[in-house]
Amino acid sequence: MSNSSASPARTKKRNLAIGSGVVAVALLFGWFSYAATKPESATDTSGSEAVAEVSAPEQNDTYTQLAKLARREAKDPLAQGRADAPVVLIEYADFKCGFCGKFARDTEPALVKKYVEEGKLRIEWRNFPIFGEESQAAARGAWAAGQQGRFWEFHMAAYAEGAKEKGFGDGRLKTLAREAGVADVDRFVRDVASDAARKAVTRDQEEAYGLGATSTPSFLINGRPIAGAQPAETFTQAIDEALATAEGAK
Repeated sequence: MSNSSASPARTKKRNLAIGSGVVAVALLFGWFSYAATKPESATDTSGSEAVAEVSAPEQNDTYTQLAKLARREAKDPLAQGRADAPVVLIEYADFKCGFCGKFARDTEPALVKKYVEEGKLRIEWRNFPIFGEESQAAARGAWAAGQQGRFWEFHMAAYAEGAKEKGFGDGRLKTLAREAGVADVDRFVRDVASDAARKAVTRDQEEAYGLGATSTPSFLINGRPIAGAQPAETFTQAIDEALATAEGAK
């Protein structure tokens, strides 16, 4: 079984460990989603919010509890960076989300170069399909590519400029798999349709909804919520603050 799935007992134990922190961040994400979708807020054509909110910078018990959502599984194909990196950025995103694509193209590569390659940051992806069946299919496709070690290549192909406009039907998913360098496309097709793929995507989706997230992209940086589209400086500031906190805790 893939390490992206979890037993009911393990999931229950994890939920109990997070405890009241989930309730608190649900309120935070709920407010951020409300603020992002007020009438004066701009939206992109995919329905994802262009205006976002970021939580207060100070570390607190809620953030500490939410930081435990980081899986830190060394062989997780939907993650990059050291499993023991001092900071973990969890991203909840949808491949049909225009602003998720903008983050993937414009912001994430710089974060990888500045922090991930230096061993300071780990990025863990969570599939959070909210725009219908094609979102679900793309999420399963990304998971399936990950089973052959090509998740991030699939991620890049699916978020390329103009990619989402071509849709994520069966034929398109196979094209993306080939672009991503997936070696066994027949296996990829089987994996996309598998119960394991559906369970893995549902696990991520339920985690996001449990946090109160209703829009994409949504993030946790060492447990600190950041919701919606944000400039690169917001992420670097939050990561630098998390690094300083981690260093101070040593």
